[in-house]
Amino acid sequence: MRAALVLAVLMLSLNSPLARGADIAATQPGVALELYFVDAHSQVDEDVSDLGLIIRRMDAAGVYRTVLAARSGRKPGEVADLAAQHPQRIVPSVRTKSGAFDKNPAKWRKFVQAQVNSGRFRAMAEMLLYHARKGDKAPEVRVYPDDDRVTFALAAAAERGWPFVVHIEFASLSPPERDRFMGGFEALLREHPTLPFLLNHMGQLQPPEAARLIKAHANFHLLTAHTTSVITRESREPWTRMFEGDHLSPAWKELILTHPDRFVFALDNVWYQHWDAFYLEQVKQWRHALAEVPPSVAHAVAHGNAERLYRLEPRQ
Repeated sequence: MRAALVLAVLMLSLNSPLARGADIAATQPGVALELYFVDAHSQVDEDVSDLGLIIRRMDAAGVYRTVLAARSGRKPGEVADLAAQHPQRIVPSVRTKSGAFDKNPAKWRKFVQAQVNSGRFRAMAEMLLYHARKGDKAPEVRVYPDDDRVTFALAAAAERGWPFVVHIEFASLSPPERDRFMGGFEALLREHPTLPFLLNHMGQLQPPEAARLIKAHANFHLLTAHTTSVITRESREPWTRMFEGDHLSPAWKELILTHPDRFVFALDNVWYQHWDAFYLEQVKQWRHALAEVPPSVAHAVAHGNAERLYRLEPRQ
């Protein structure tokens, strides 16, 4: 498995989105055009009974594309069907969450591999490494970076040139466990230097920690999901708080200005309320904040970095 993964990553390095460097993300053509967004990671479950709501919300908010995965009672094929109906708007993502993940790893591998082999998907959803329990909505997940299931999913993503999305809630871990997960995560970054890694929810990191990882690893990127005050004010979770009112906090703004190629807009909508009550306000807050940075930076964060990493055509 590891030999195949190394070969896949070496082949990708010839045309890696990382090889194009930070300048591409910061100099997307048409920066004077109206800002649009690409949501680089969201999910949908069965509570969103009308999938047309997703397209309507995207239209209303100025979100051109969404990288979308199924979860809970929603089947992966339903997302693939939605993408077939809206090929320029929905990027279907392989579902990695399944009850078989812990109970029957072999069955889980078949579940993931079947989606990959179908040819209907163009990305892979987040791999949960550490996810703190969220009341009765979501259980705790604890999977170390050297787990065989992580190796399997990473190999499948690397073979197809898909970024590898990782979910680790560092602020929710005890200090010893935090160190163990950080060490394992950085080992993955070093072992696969040409494969883009996207850390969902900013890893619940603070600016100094994020800055250290950015400087240490050229393939490390941050997904901005659940960092707006629209989400953080409603949550007791230690999410990264990037905003002060409708403005980026000074420390995060400085880091974005210094490394605009490492921040990737994402919402990670999960529940119905994310698609309904919270959607427009979250995008509005990001639009307001990005109006306060140079256009090249705004376009990189809003859509350019996602397009580069996922090899998506910009909006015409």
